Amino acid sequence: MSNDKPIGIFDSGIGGTSIWSAIHQLLPNEQTIYLADSKNAPYGQKSKEEIIALSMKNTDFLLQQQCKLIVVACNTATTNAIRELRAKYSIPFIGIEPAIKPAATNSRTQTIGILATQGTLNSELFNKTLEMFQDTTIIEQVGHGLVPLIESGNINSPEMTQLLLSYLTPMIAANIDYLVLGCSHYPYLIPQIKKILPDHIHIIDSGEAVAKQTLQVLINKVGLTTAVTKSSPIFYSNANAKVLSEILENKYPVITKDF
Repeated sequence: MSNDKPIGIFDSGIGGTSIWSAIHQLLPNEQTIYLADSKNAPYGQKSKEEIIALSMKNTDFLLQQQCKLIVVACNTATTNAIRELRAKYSIPFIGIEPAIKPAATNSRTQTIGILATQGTLNSELFNKTLEMFQDTTIIEQVGHGLVPLIESGNINSPEMTQLLLSYLTPMIAANIDYLVLGCSHYPYLIPQIKKILPDHIHIIDSGEAVAKQTLQVLINKVGLTTAVTKSSPIFYSNANAKVLSEILENKYPVITKDF
């Protein structure tokens, strides 16, 4: 089964490019269209109704681009809206959730930390996942202020360092041995986080798992591209296009468009 239509990917901003990168690395010939809704970032402080409405708006835009599959590269949008998206649209959706299972399963101290947005930690989907791991102590921390700093290009700022220290120091004291990054923006903070965490604490994000799931859905339901050369991805942003370009190391053009 083959299908040369593009894969659509959306996030509340530039963070989902960490998911796009994993997908592009695994499936380089697949055409990808990335949508950065930076104008409305962060989603984590918004109501469930607002998140659903924004997710549907993003989906409508990607469907206009003839996408065959949509990756919701945002933990907050996945945990709050993916059920409604799947109910409304016939296209397959792949979501992104905090990788609690591998952390809880492999933890030797039976204590893990999760750094995520308020919207993700408050969601019904996230709390249902927590119920599966009642033997593990899970320390939740809302990453207040992290996404706006990333969206404004201040990843390596002193303010970012102070925020990360305040969030991670209590987790270290509680003897975590895994830190789950529950927001697609946060992998860009891994170099800073590694400076703070002791070497024995493992950091887990969801990029590789989402890429593998995308491949399986393409094989089983949608169809792989027939292209035999590496694709040229398309990026859209409705704000902060310069920051998106910089995250992409200026390798690809970014189309500024209000949507």
